[in-house]
Amino acid sequence: MIEVLRLDHRIHRDPRISTHLALVSRAFGCSKIYYSGDKDSGMEETVNKVTDEFGGPFEIEHVKDEFKFIREKKNFKIVHLTVYGLSVQNEISKIKKFDNILIIVGGSKVPGEIYQLSDFNISVTNQPHSEVSSLSIFLDKYFDSQELEKKFKNAKSIIIPQEKGKLVKKC
Repeated sequence: MIEVLRLDHRIHRDPRISTHLALVSRAFGCSKIYYSGDKDSGMEETVNKVTDEFGGPFEIEHVKDEFKFIREKKNFKIVHLTVYGLSVQNEISKIKKFDNILIIVGGSKVPGEIYQLSDFNISVTNQPHSEVSSLSIFLDKYFDSQELEKKFKNAKSIIIPQEKGKLVKKC
């Protein structure tokens, strides 16, 4: 089971980034995303609508205390995605040995305690860039691109690939 924790969501500053993290989590094979910081019913509604329309399973949940939450994930390996970590290409084989993983992605300044609570601090390049791209690349490497063929259950609509144009089919 792969889950994601988005740290310190700020409702007026991060709505698109946090939503995109949730959508990437769902599309790339995670079962759930948690987020701390501001509770955002609008974001939850958006993510739940996508899951309802295009299938799941996938859940989103707000957590009040991210440190307590991380400590309680006893059966999970904690993977913190950070520009300061060890390279994903060198560490991914070690991480793949575990089935239950909680991936942490930052928001505002990440507290030092997160680095200590994590079993792995992993970078997708040691250059500043988006947490959305880091999560996407990490998940693609973890799943060996198999998530790109994932079939979602209970979808009301599916997107039919087209060379040109758009086609969405109702199920």
